[in-house]
Amino acid sequence: MGTNKTVDFGFKEVPWEEKVKHVKSVFDAVADKYDLMNDVMSFGIHRLWKRFAVETAGVRPGMRVLDVAGGTGDLTKALARRVAPNGEVVLADINENMVNVGRRRLVDAGVAQWVDFAIANAEQLPFEEDCFDRVTIAFGLRNVTDKAAALREMARVLKPGGQVLILEFSQVEGELLRKAYDFYSFHILPRMGKVIAKDEDSYRYLAESIRKHPSQQALKEMMLEAGFDRAEYTNLNQGIVALHRGWVF
Repeated sequence: MGTNKTVDFGFKEVPWEEKVKHVKSVFDAVADKYDLMNDVMSFGIHRLWKRFAVETAGVRPGMRVLDVAGGTGDLTKALARRVAPNGEVVLADINENMVNVGRRRLVDAGVAQWVDFAIANAEQLPFEEDCFDRVTIAFGLRNVTDKAAALREMARVLKPGGQVLILEFSQVEGELLRKAYDFYSFHILPRMGKVIAKDEDSYRYLAESIRKHPSQQALKEMMLEAGFDRAEYTNLNQGIVALHRGWVF
C-alpha cells in the first residue's frame, strides 16, 4: 500500500495502515459494556436479527463454523449449540479484550467445549482453504479496513457448498425513517454511550461507520467479485440491517 493511501474511520479519513489501531482502541474502550449497549441502543432487537441469521445459516451437528469478528460471542453461543456434540465453532476476532469477554460468557453458558478461539485479522485468516461449512460475521465487516480482502478470505476458507452469512447495518429504505434514524444515530446514541459506557466518541464512530458501509447492492457485487458464486440479501426492519448470504460451489 502506498504511504498516502487513506481509508474511512467513521467520517474521518485516516492512513490506511492505522485504521486497525483506531478500531482496536474503540473496542478496547467498549468491550465490558458492549453487550449492554447493544441491548440499549437497539432496544433488544439485535437479538432477533442475530437469531434470524443463525436460523438462516442451517447449521447442523458436526459442522465446522467460523465466526469472524465474533467479539463477545453472541452468534458463537447459538452456533455452538447447533454444532454439538461433535462439531466446532471458531470465534475469531482481532481484539483480544473482546475475545476474553466472549470466552468468559461462553464458559458461563456451558458451550465452551465446542468453541475454539483465535486472535485473527479478517483480511488474513490463519486457516487452510476449504475447511469451514459456514462463515458468519455480525456487525463486524464495516470495521474492516480492506473489506474486499476479508470477503476473499471468507470465500477461500469455505468448503465447496459452504455459505457465508454477513449481518450488518445497511441502507435504510424510506425518507421519513432515514431522517428519524439519522437523528437517533447522531444525537441520541452518542449521549447513551456517554451515560452508559462513559464513552461518547466510540459510539459516535459506530454511528458514522454505519453510514460509510457499502449499500446492500454494492456489498452483493463485492461478494461476487471476491469469489462467491452466488450472493443475495434480505433487508430487516426496512434496511436498518441486511443479511447477505454468499455461496461457493
